[in-house]
Amino acid sequence: MLASRYFMPTLKENPSEAQVPSHIYLIRAGFIRSLAAGIYEYLPLGLKVLKKIENVIRNRMDEAGALELLLPILTPAELWKETGRWDVYGKELFRLKDRKDADFALGPTHEETITDLVRKNVRSYKDLPLNFYQIQTKFRDEARPRYGLIRGREFIMKDGYSFDVSEEDAIKTYEVMKQAYHKIFQDLKLDYLMVEADVGAIGGKFSHEFVVKVPSGEAHIVYCEKCGYAANVEAAKFHHHKLPPEEALPLEKVYTPNVSSVEEVANFLKVQPQKVVKTLVYKADDKFVAVLIRGDREVNETKLANLLKALDVRPATSEELQNLGLVEGFIGPIGLNLPIYADYSIHELYNFVVGANEKDYHYKNVNLQRDLKVEHFYDLATAKEGDPCPVCKEPLKETTGLEVGHIFLLGTKYSSAMKAYFTDKDGKEKPIVMGCYGIGVSRLMAAIVEQYHDDKGIIWPDIVAPFDLHILILNVKDENSVKVGFDIYEKAKSLGIDVLLDDRDMSAGAKFKDADLVGIPNRIVIGKSLNEGKVEYQRRESQDKTLVELEKVEELLKSLVKR
Repeated sequence: MLASRYFMPTLKENPSEAQVPSHIYLIRAGFIRSLAAGIYEYLPLGLKVLKKIENVIRNRMDEAGALELLLPILTPAELWKETGRWDVYGKELFRLKDRKDADFALGPTHEETITDLVRKNVRSYKDLPLNFYQIQTKFRDEARPRYGLIRGREFIMKDGYSFDVSEEDAIKTYEVMKQAYHKIFQDLKLDYLMVEADVGAIGGKFSHEFVVKVPSGEAHIVYCEKCGYAANVEAAKFHHHKLPPEEALPLEKVYTPNVSSVEEVANFLKVQPQKVVKTLVYKADDKFVAVLIRGDREVNETKLANLLKALDVRPATSEELQNLGLVEGFIGPIGLNLPIYADYSIHELYNFVVGANEKDYHYKNVNLQRDLKVEHFYDLATAKEGDPCPVCKEPLKETTGLEVGHIFLLGTKYSSAMKAYFTDKDGKEKPIVMGCYGIGVSRLMAAIVEQYHDDKGIIWPDIVAPFDLHILILNVKDENSVKVGFDIYEKAKSLGIDVLLDDRDMSAGAKFKDADLVGIPNRIVIGKSLNEGKVEYQRRESQDKTLVELEKVEELLKSLVKR
């Protein structure tokens, strides 16, 4: 391809709306343009990268035995109502009506649609297993679309769905897909972690996320360097140290004027923050509950929502606390007329401090069983760096990452709701056991740039680069330079190399800047060294430049084919 005939609108300055490297460079290098908040146009360079990412995914999915299909983006509300997700999914679901006033949704995911297809066509255990996938545009009405392709309202996704006769078989399929995902992200040369994750709105029995380690990531991960345990903090577990027992001291109500935060109470009463127990009130759907947790820990609202099987969990407002007759800043569990859920962190805590449900007062030397009846304890705390690993007890590390893949063992959540049954060998009707498997294709393009860039621009891995080779003719007014450039260009094409030839009439500096921005992995420069019968070769990620004699250029090109 000749650059003079290609659409590659590069920018000299960083776009004002862009904050992270992928957003900055994909716009500056002419890969994408913004149409509206969270909606992007893929320019020729961007589309080439997307197609190469899709090919990597297709190769591994096909290898794993999955069959590609394509489902409608527009889905009737009736399917969503069968599973209850029409009401549950929330404002992220794009809803619309047709001319007959019938309700439809733009698919953010396709569990209902694929389950409907299978229930209409599967009757017997002989029709199973099945494993499908598609690569398609999805829509989610994000409250705050940001970071370019990382969080958009329209995006490209690979979503897959498996159907088995038993949970045992479904787990085997899940493992096959898990390994396929490992191969995909390894093929893409990404530094990633597979982590335990919360099932969220998709539902199911368990799930894993594939997270690319980047500073701009929205996923918070804890992991163990020794045993390999890793989990999203929404689902992460950790080992709870047992504290040594203490002799119970007399319960005492103490005056704590204008002292309400954990730090203030700890300082005022001269105790460690872990000896202060917070009583936090949450509204879970339409009811209020109290959570007890040690003062140095934070409540994990996802774990709380899962425990309560609640769709919406949030801290109670000041007005709601007042209506409940509670004094904000001094709430405590003794005499509290609310359901109480205690975190494991207070299970073996002695002589601790709680609010007295009275302004400017706390209780100290509180002990379980004697002063407070707690029947059950739960894992409700957010794991953090330094907590003991739940597997080997080594200190956990913490990092941020960008979720690029998510797999779920759905079980019969959707098949039962939608009556997707099969008849087994004994003639009994049973629900099909499902799994689902997603990859953010357009997000992967951003993730790769987040890991592969420098202060000059993008550094594409060979497997997804828009072109394999970038030839720069620095002086297009020099006939010999142009002749040599086109000769190399034609030879590269004959060898099957996807090549971009910069034949534009512009300064050498501008060409180098564009080449660094676009990030094609291999570069041949036809410049001053041509006077010596040589051209310059450089890898984009390296500062090293090699002079290659014209007679050996074909040998160089053949070596690029092997890459």
